[in-house]
Amino acid sequence: MWKARPLDSPRFTPPATDRLALRGLAEQTLSRTSGAPLVAGNAVKVLRNASENYPAWLEAIGSARQSIELENYILADDGIGRRFADALAERARQGVRVRVLYDWLGGFGEGSRRLARSLAASRVAVRAFNPPRLDRPLEILSRDHRKALVVDGEVAFVSGLCVSDRWTADARRGLPEWRDTGVELRGPAAIDVVRAFAVTWRAAGGEELEAGELAPAGEGGRVGEVSVRVLPTVPNQAGLFRLDLLVSGLARKTLFLTDAYFLATSTYVEALRAAARDGVDVRLLVPGASDLALVAAVSRAGYRPLLEAGVRIYEWNGPMMHAKTAVADGHWARIGSSNLNVASWIGNYELDVTVEDDGVAGDLELHYLEDLRTATEVVLRRGRTGARVVQAERPQERWVKADPGTATAGALRLGHVVGAALTGQRMLGPAEARVALGGGLALIVLSVLAFVWPRLAMLPVAALGLWLGLALILRAWRLTRRREGPP
Repeated sequence: MWKARPLDSPRFTPPATDRLALRGLAEQTLSRTSGAPLVAGNAVKVLRNASENYPAWLEAIGSARQSIELENYILADDGIGRRFADALAERARQGVRVRVLYDWLGGFGEGSRRLARSLAASRVAVRAFNPPRLDRPLEILSRDHRKALVVDGEVAFVSGLCVSDRWTADARRGLPEWRDTGVELRGPAAIDVVRAFAVTWRAAGGEELEAGELAPAGEGGRVGEVSVRVLPTVPNQAGLFRLDLLVSGLARKTLFLTDAYFLATSTYVEALRAAARDGVDVRLLVPGASDLALVAAVSRAGYRPLLEAGVRIYEWNGPMMHAKTAVADGHWARIGSSNLNVASWIGNYELDVTVEDDGVAGDLELHYLEDLRTATEVVLRRGRTGARVVQAERPQERWVKADPGTATAGALRLGHVVGAALTGQRMLGPAEARVALGGGLALIVLSVLAFVWPRLAMLPVAALGLWLGLALILRAWRLTRRREGPP
């Protein structure tokens, strides 16, 4: 995949030394773009759904001798959550150093605090990431959306799965398990996952990890032949966004994407369109049901320009498609927690891994093609009034909990549609009429409320202004007294 196009041209066949130099340049470009080095010597296994991920996680926890680091957006106080809590507590009582980090907002309403108190009583170090703070009101939009587990610095799991019963099959209701994907890493790349954990653990107020915990075991810990990049996204750096754009440009034959909340920027949409027009088989698999009707509407409003360029879009017919994966040319693969939206690319702490290996990418590609059998393709139907997006009959929608970053990304996408409609800077299609109509009606309702009850309309603005003002004064006071902590 990473050979430049001229290498395949009959008019240009550079010598072997030049081909090696070009591959080295491609690797350097990927490393600089993502901010993550390529680590060789790993063994990698793709795991599908809770039925493969949870047992592997629990087996690794049960074998821990020195340390366990568990970081997850949701740690629910339900059957699965208590099963993990019991396993972690048992190892802590045996002297294993156990650290657990969950997101405060992700755990809100999930019983995470209750489960955390139970873990703390068993000598497990537990922290909630980014609870609300008076002096930093807008930080609530930045969440720890990572899903990772590391045991003894030797085996790591990175995925899109939270620790919750919702990912498992519901036999009583006849529902299959959620479709999600994870990866098991053994080798030196596992230490990079520990290093990523150390950053969020410290940001949550935890202690610094010791130097020995951040160094590879033995002689580099090589256990296989697979090269891996661990991509720990942090707010405002956009390393994964740059990498996704680069991969869309480097793909020569295929680019298969799976995403739970597709709300891509216009820049990324244009990158996919360019790849499809250049002959790349670009496919996008998304859920057929969503917890937020507005987000689903905005996401579907973005189908038309992709379909017109030749991108093939499929909607999953099962209870929930939650995986976040990409596979290009059967050689490069990405698996992790990041969705294709602004919240994941720029706003949240996320964790993904990319693998450059024909075997691993081939497995992921095979899984993808199997998933398409349980999905319905969305197409453009052309008639006398022009082309329109046609969606197949939807299965019954079921409630699925989403993180607030998804709503944020949806609001940003809505803003883009409304802005384009008002300024005329971008062509809009019939599929975006619903979004524009909703935005227009909302503005009219807010305007009427402001005319009829001006004081009522100003109350939220005044409350927000007071909160922001108090936050700035508190921050200034702490700065003056030199009490400002690390960012």
